[in-house]
Order: sequence, then structure tokens, then C-alpha cells
Amino acid sequence: MHSDMNFSDPADDEETIAVLCRGVSKEFGRGDGRTLALRGVDLDVRLGEITLLVGQSGCGKTTLLSVIAGLLEPTAGEVRVLGRDLKDLTGKARVLFRRENLGFAFQQFNLLPSLTAAENAAVPLIAAHVPRREAIARAVELLGKLGMSHRVHSLPNQLSGGQQQRIAFARALIHEPRLIVCDEPTSALDAETGQAVMELLTEIAVRPDRAVVIVTHDDRIFGFADVIATMSDGQIVKVTREKSRRDPVHPSGELAAWNGSEARH
Repeated sequence: MHSDMNFSDPADDEETIAVLCRGVSKEFGRGDGRTLALRGVDLDVRLGEITLLVGQSGCGKTTLLSVIAGLLEPTAGEVRVLGRDLKDLTGKARVLFRRENLGFAFQQFNLLPSLTAAENAAVPLIAAHVPRREAIARAVELLGKLGMSHRVHSLPNQLSGGQQQRIAFARALIHEPRLIVCDEPTSALDAETGQAVMELLTEIAVRPDRAVVIVTHDDRIFGFADVIATMSDGQIVKVTREKSRRDPVHPSGELAAWNGSEARH
């Protein structure tokens, strides 16, 4: 593996490392049908930063993201997320850990067609047994911060792609996760909408106590990254630190200050 960054001892960076991968491999199938999707991946993802996983289709980006998110178990290697070794979490404990600590945003948005924008955004809170009225109120508040006040009662099929992506981001952020994972969040959007969505994501998601990991092949958004990890054939072949064009991370501004507390009281 070639890298422009040195990997450090996890004990030295316990307070700054959101995700640590060491020697992570993932196999699918058996015998002649065996496929090695990940081949000894090493990666550090730091709090307060956006890390992009980039590379050609089939290089292992989405598999690695799924392993980091605890949706897939690695065949070998170590994965620590927010200080927890994922192999120590099984069954209900892993589900609860993801529900409390991770936010997900996907290329296809995965909005429920029969639910309004506010109801879709509130799903993680409702799943966590927050009273429905409070969950909806918090969703309406956050969607308002995202410029969607006039659309909180709309169904997904009444909204543009950019508006649906905003709902997906609201859903990913509403429970204040410390790790946000996004799979191709802009590839289905035109250039202008994709840029607007990334500007929005960085404004509301990037904080000193939170990390964002994005799988993408959309080079139009590379300028938003702090770190770009390039993958090829199941390996990270290069890790570069970028000079991001977004503002430095600090908890300021109306959106960055939002934590849902207003709606709780």
C-alpha cells in the first residue's frame, strides 16, 4: 500500500480517531466462486473531517463502507468505530450501537413513499422509541434549517432529487450521530444540485466530535474532502490529505449549532 499518511497506534489517537481499520479483509462465496472484495485494508478516519473513499466501480468502496457501518462482518482484521471493536458487538447490541451512533445517507435516498418528508426524517427517532409527536417536531425543525419548511408535508414523489436528498440528510442527522456514512450521495444529481447538497452536508454535518465518510466516484465533490483514500482491487493504494475548500470546522452558525434541543423542551 502506498500512502501519504502514517498510521498511528490507536492508543495515541483514541480521542481523535472515529474509525480504525487494520488488515481488514472480506470474502464472498466459496470455492471457485470465492471473491476477495477487501484485501488487508488499513484506514484511519478522524473526527472533524470528511473522508472520501474513491476508485473505480467494483474496487471495494461500498464493501468497506458497509464493514465500517457494521452492516457486514469482515472475514479478517480489526475494525474499531468510536472506540468500540465491532467484533465485540453482536445481534441486538450491534443494532443499538448503529442506531445511536451512525447516520446513513444513500444514493437512492431510500425514502418511504407513503410517508411525508417530516415522517421520513423522523424515522430514526421513532425507531429509537422517541414519542412520535416529539420526533415529528424535531424533524420539522431540522427540515426548516435545511430550507424545507414548505415541504414538510410533501410525499417523496412530489419532490425533486435535491429535495429528497435533503430529507435523506435530515434523517441521517436527526439523532445526532457521531459517524455519518454516505454512499454516492451526489451521483444521481446534476452538478449544481450536487454542489449545493455537499455544501449543505458540510455545513450541518462537519463538527469536531463527528466524522463523515463518503463513498463516491463523483470527482466534482473532491474539493470538499479533508482526506481522500483511493481504492483499487480491494486495497487502499493511496491516502492523501487535501486542502478542503470549505470553511474550517468550528461549531458556529445557525445550522451548525442545531442539536435538536429546542424541540425537546
